Amino acid sequence: MLIVKKFGGSSVADKERVYNVANRILEDYKKGNDVVVVLSAQGKTTDQLIAKAKEINPNPSRREMDMLLTTGEQISVALMAMALEKLGVPAVSLNAFQVAMHTTSVYSNARIKRIDTERITTELENKKIVIITGFQGVNKFDDYTTLGRGGSDTTAVALAAALHADACEIYTDVEGVYTADPRVVPNARKLEEISYDEMLELATLGAKVLHNRSVELAKKYNVQLVVLSSLVVADGTIVKEETKVEKMLVSGVAADKNTTRIAVMGVKDEPGIAFKLFSLLAKNNINVDIILQSIGRDGTKDISFTVASDFAAEAKQIIEANLARLSGEKVTVEDNVAKVSVVGAGMQTNAGVAATMFEALYDAGINIKMISTSEIKITVLIDEKDVNEATQAVHEAFKLARK
Repeated sequence: MLIVKKFGGSSVADKERVYNVANRILEDYKKGNDVVVVLSAQGKTTDQLIAKAKEINPNPSRREMDMLLTTGEQISVALMAMALEKLGVPAVSLNAFQVAMHTTSVYSNARIKRIDTERITTELENKKIVIITGFQGVNKFDDYTTLGRGGSDTTAVALAAALHADACEIYTDVEGVYTADPRVVPNARKLEEISYDEMLELATLGAKVLHNRSVELAKKYNVQLVVLSSLVVADGTIVKEETKVEKMLVSGVAADKNTTRIAVMGVKDEPGIAFKLFSLLAKNNINVDIILQSIGRDGTKDISFTVASDFAAEAKQIIEANLARLSGEKVTVEDNVAKVSVVGAGMQTNAGVAATMFEALYDAGINIKMISTSEIKITVLIDEKDVNEATQAVHEAFKLARK
């Protein structure tokens, strides 16, 4: 069997945890399996590197940030190879350049285009455990790129697909996928399994257990994922196309504080304005989430939307530079907001989900600023200060707690 195992930063945060992971890897290797390991940067290394960059330059270029941040994973993989060698097994660490992990050229948010597997296959044939840097790639200019926060999950799934692996295991500091963040909702329930579509929505909407693009890739290439804890030995959550059990009305509640609302005020109430606005943002690789357009008045209207907070300043700058072309009066930014969402395949065939959610928020005295819906999710924008209370209230309203 060929197994791809990914371990997050908290799983390799210090010497004890590095050796804990090394021993977990060793178990599969000793059973005769080929093992490819993907690692994130240790603990808070990425945050520390970002802080160092800000000390030097408050607005560094994304290219140089990628050059800096990719060092975190290189430290992790080298240390893990050393640990495995100490335990008496052959291992080799490889970075994205050595593997040839080809990506697009969008610094800080690149996408994997293809992976050259020859080097990995050769090392596996030589009975080595192959340890690969997550989160990074190389573009057509031979520059390092990063895949966005959580991108090591995407690296692991892409490798599993390229290598036709028999299993892809994602290890983290929780025991699987829960109905809500167990740090916010202590009685959240662990799910035995969840569909790709539900997991994709939860990941996109703030559930930090998996990177959303890793779920996209898993669905596209039919890579069955298992989310497990690196700290305890326990059954995890299987992410796959179809789940055996009857669809739950709601599978989970997700919250995302990394969001900012931007409003373009007083644009002309005429065809083409929304296209001009959102095509501008798309050309600059800025993703837009919830969109709300006011009813026209006096020949004008307001357009509000949300973006990830990391891209808010850039979005504001782009819009202000084109305000005349958009016929707008001004741009406002509100960053003390958060999204709370419910996700569930069962919503497609059950009425009343929105009413239950809105009643829970009303009973908790929480005001809704914007609403977005799809077949399997409902998202509301609220004040950031209310996000934990809202998550708990909605989780309780749908009776998702452990029994």
